Amino acid sequence: MSAFKPLVFSGVQPTGNLHLGNYLGAIKKFVALQETSDCIYCVVDLHSLTAQLVHADLQDQTRSITAAFLASGIDPKKHIVFNQSRVMQHAELAWIFNCVARIGWMNRMTQFKDKAGKDRENASLGLLAYPSLMAADILLYRATHVPVGEDQKQHLELTRDIAQKFNNDFSARIAELGVGVEIQVGEETVNGFFPMTEPLIGGPAARIMSLRDGSKKMSKSDPSDLSRINLTDDADTISKKIKKAKTDPDALPSEVDGLAGRPEAENLVGIYAGLADIGKEAVLGQFGGQQFSVFKPALADLAVDKLAPVAAEMRRISADHAYVDGVLRDGGERAGNLAETTMKTVRDIVGLLQG
Repeated sequence: MSAFKPLVFSGVQPTGNLHLGNYLGAIKKFVALQETSDCIYCVVDLHSLTAQLVHADLQDQTRSITAAFLASGIDPKKHIVFNQSRVMQHAELAWIFNCVARIGWMNRMTQFKDKAGKDRENASLGLLAYPSLMAADILLYRATHVPVGEDQKQHLELTRDIAQKFNNDFSARIAELGVGVEIQVGEETVNGFFPMTEPLIGGPAARIMSLRDGSKKMSKSDPSDLSRINLTDDADTISKKIKKAKTDPDALPSEVDGLAGRPEAENLVGIYAGLADIGKEAVLGQFGGQQFSVFKPALADLAVDKLAPVAAEMRRISADHAYVDGVLRDGGERAGNLAETTMKTVRDIVGLLQG
């Protein structure tokens, strides 16, 4: 028996334009991780059906997310970039996990409660089972690490619960087939097929908030376009949005503790830190004691310098449908081969007749 080979998996839904929060909270991390790990990055188009069943432009949105990956620096030759629906094993494993997971686990998911609202009985079964499909996305490749935001941490904890229950329920069969791997669960070492996937959370810009309200997360569904910086925004638009961003009348503090109770100030400092690859302490060391009339132009210049080239490259790649589709097709074939290797073993473990 040997340890799992390190592998990073993550996905982004093709629902509307990507914005600065997606870039700093996810895609920028994806780019950095490919320097040290084998990575699989997925446009999770099946997941998007839980938010909006009927899409007039789902295919183009899928291409747009792919273009953002590529424009940001993800290498589709060294790593795998594909869209989820090309690999049917995602849905197959999700069904098995639906039978492993418990309804009570799903009912406790805060995102389901938030999205279903008061009319939970009218929510789709897909929305309730969303975390089971997410677990399948990750464990289909037996991924060891997943970069996620704080809002997805609970889903990853559920992924670990599903993996642990599968390993426990089928422990005898896993041992009989000799397909187990030593897994550390707390202080105990057990034999299982699926890993206890670890979340990769953090960084100075782990959670980007609205430019109009520092208490709300930056969102593509916000009715005000001034609340977010879209990855497709040009330099003038980026600069204008930052200069119009909500602030308070006080100067920036010299210490991070001074940002407490100042959500808009903390957000803008976090954005600067994320774009510059430095800590918030370093930002305040440079701008502490200065007014926003000084800080905002510097932040606007930095944002334009970092984001405008990505936006231009994204527009160029998005216009070449044949290239983008080729990347997804090649990635889908490579992902499919890995997925089928996993599923052949899973079918044996579960007892499904094959061949």
